[in-house]
Amino acid sequence: MRTTVYLTGFMGAGKSAVGKELARLLRRPFVDLDAFVEREAGSNVASIFARRGEAAFRKLESKALARTAKRKGVIVALGGGTLLDARNRALVARTGLLVGLSCSRAELVRRLRPSRATRPLLAGGALSARVGQLLTARRAAYEGTDLSVSTTANSPAAAAGIIARRLP
Repeated sequence: MRTTVYLTGFMGAGKSAVGKELARLLRRPFVDLDAFVEREAGSNVASIFARRGEAAFRKLESKALARTAKRKGVIVALGGGTLLDARNRALVARTGLLVGLSCSRAELVRRLRPSRATRPLLAGGALSARVGQLLTARRAAYEGTDLSVSTTANSPAAAAGIIARRLP
């Protein structure tokens, strides 16, 4: 059976874009976990955060992951904070292969600047400082992946090609 591939990394690292390309390359279904949560909740991530808070969003995210993990052979773009929950990390480890996407802080800031208003965790203070704080807080969640690919200088198609060649 084909292994499910989970993509993790900081917001802006390219999980969704690389995931779509990888799914196309491997001819597999693609699931964007944030989009799945939005469809189920009938609201976008920013609205969920604003109306119900981060804890409520994380519960919805965990439920969406549990449903997604029942499928085999899919490519899944996790949310940037999905693996902060140890139960989510254990589920991913049991059900598939974890690929970490990394990107330089400067490039993340460049990529995130246009969408800052729709990303609730980036509110408050200078964008570069906020990205740095979150990267530090999430460092452990992004470690221990089965594969790791930098997207700093790689396009989504190039990163997907690297991953496809390195899959077992």
